[in-house]
Amino acid sequence: MRIGELARRTGVSARALRHYEKAGLVTSSRAANGYRLYEEGAVTRVANIRYLLDAGLTLEDVSAFRSCLDGDVSSAPPSALGLEIARERLAVLDARVAAQTAARDRLARALEAKAPKAECVRT
Repeated sequence: MRIGELARRTGVSARALRHYEKAGLVTSSRAANGYRLYEEGAVTRVANIRYLLDAGLTLEDVSAFRSCLDGDVSSAPPSALGLEIARERLAVLDARVAAQTAARDRLARALEAKAPKAECVRT
């Protein structure tokens, strides 16, 4: 199938598919006219890539799962490496959330300190 068909069937943009291919996660062959051609299994592979990305992993993280991307990633028991990668990514996300919460709290305190005082209203 051509890239447009794969994009339509997976809900992933052609640009993202080319990005996955550049990262070595998806492969294609070339037709005589230069168009990318994907095997039917690419639908499952792309769905698994999206599943892992949506879970918070990066493309670099997903590359560690290359050998599993053609199966049912969502229901397969995780490997020790998979759990390690997920825990590391969770720690990174937790740190980002903590940093964003701290920044939000600083901004809220600054706004409270600068809020105008209630004025007397004449009637």
